[in-house]
Amino acid sequence: MTFSRAYLGVFREVLSTFALASIILLAVVLYGFYYPAPYAHQTATQLPVVLVDEENSTLTRALARKLSDTREARIVAQAQSTDEAERMVRHRQADGILLISHGFSRSLLTGAAAGGIGIFVNGTYLIRARDIGGAVQAAVMAVALERLGPVAQGLHLRAPVEIVERPLFNTREGYADYVFPAVAAIILQQTLLFGTAMLAADRRKRGEGAWSLPGFLGTWTALATIGCFGAAFYFGWVFWFQDVPRAGNLAGLVLAVPLFAFAVTGLGLMLGSMFDSAERALQVLIPTSIVLFFLAGAAWPLSSMPGWVSALAHLSPATCGAQTFVRLNEMGAPLRDVAGYLAGLAVLAAIYGAIAARRLCSAPRGGSIQSSSGQ
Repeated sequence: MTFSRAYLGVFREVLSTFALASIILLAVVLYGFYYPAPYAHQTATQLPVVLVDEENSTLTRALARKLSDTREARIVAQAQSTDEAERMVRHRQADGILLISHGFSRSLLTGAAAGGIGIFVNGTYLIRARDIGGAVQAAVMAVALERLGPVAQGLHLRAPVEIVERPLFNTREGYADYVFPAVAAIILQQTLLFGTAMLAADRRKRGEGAWSLPGFLGTWTALATIGCFGAAFYFGWVFWFQDVPRAGNLAGLVLAVPLFAFAVTGLGLMLGSMFDSAERALQVLIPTSIVLFFLAGAAWPLSSMPGWVSALAHLSPATCGAQTFVRLNEMGAPLRDVAGYLAGLAVLAAIYGAIAARRLCSAPRGGSIQSSSGQ
């Protein structure tokens, strides 16, 4: 079979086979809307806060009352020291600490750096951390304007307090903007991996025999092309529709996406050559999704994993893919900052592609994972 016939044959096979079309095409589209949906209206209310008021003045007591009136937070206790407040947070009696240091009133009145406010929140829960911080900022602004605003206006001075907050990457400080960009790489990998393995296993089940090298290259390239289309759909439209933070390095994506797609499809063809049916390939591969998500470095940093776990994680293209795409899409990183991950994807593509070509082009008969019907 020639390269062009194999290339076009993949598209005909995918579009004419419901199982392949539903995995490679339909699932990619649905997950782009389904996964971010639970986080669309994320909010938190009445979060417990411990107050440490070192000044204990009229102004600081007014600030505490104002904070308790907000929807987001409520003061559940007043600790005598930060150590006591930290113990309460560790014991899950509160989600945050509001520290008002000595000299806070003087700092507001004179502008001197005599004292201030410290906000310490449990960063494990992004929504809680965001909402507590926002509630404290709103309370400080309200008290400052209420107590000092008339004085500043009479003296023709600027507003007594001005808070400027600019989150760099997670602009809405929510779960969706943190999780979805990394999970997108897992979604793109798993849907493409499942479909590729199913296609190879189904052809093997039909007894098509050894593939020609041009036929293998055409099939591999066609499947990688489908993967590139899926990535373009996510990074070019879904991220915009879901309002995911993006400062995309387009040139970097043009290089990274094909490397990722070839690595994933090479792995899929290699795994597909080991199964005797598309159904068995899907049954074995589906449970790997949650494991690969935790190995991708989004839920837990790769640098904090044991060395052997981190090395094992890099056998999945999604690990390098997630690290690369987040940096390029959300952070606008230059290519030199992701060069190591790109090299990793290229190595995986070469290794998995070579193994898949050796197995499929020589049509091995043994070593497959058989279904019960074939035993």
